[in-house]
Amino acid sequence: MPNTRINISSGAPWENTVGYSRAVRIGNLIEVSGTTSVDGEKVIYPGDAYGQTRYILEKIEKALHEAGASCKDVIRTRIYTTDISNWEDIGKAHGEFFKTIRPAATMVEVRALINPELLVEIEVTAVVQE
Repeated sequence: MPNTRINISSGAPWENTVGYSRAVRIGNLIEVSGTTSVDGEKVIYPGDAYGQTRYILEKIEKALHEAGASCKDVIRTRIYTTDISNWEDIGKAHGEFFKTIRPAATMVEVRALINPELLVEIEVTAVVQE
């Protein structure tokens, strides 16, 4: 069935508490939830916007693969950062994943993320061309 809903879980304990999925696919549309540089409860690359962005995009790429897609299917990225002055480091990492794909992208500064060590959160939209 083309419009069957598939929920992709990361296994994070707060998915059930908060009531969300790492990603959701319905038909050829995939939405990946806001993703941060956290493994379990540990922040990966604290203080390093470039490192956090790369780590996040690797996590997103894994979720996309579980949903039957890849980075080439991404049509939109939304980047939230707690310090917009890091835009070049964040943009460099983003470009390493999406340089030839060139999805529509937004980067905005936000006051805070859920953990003060987190500098970046990213969500993506992908459409699988079948």
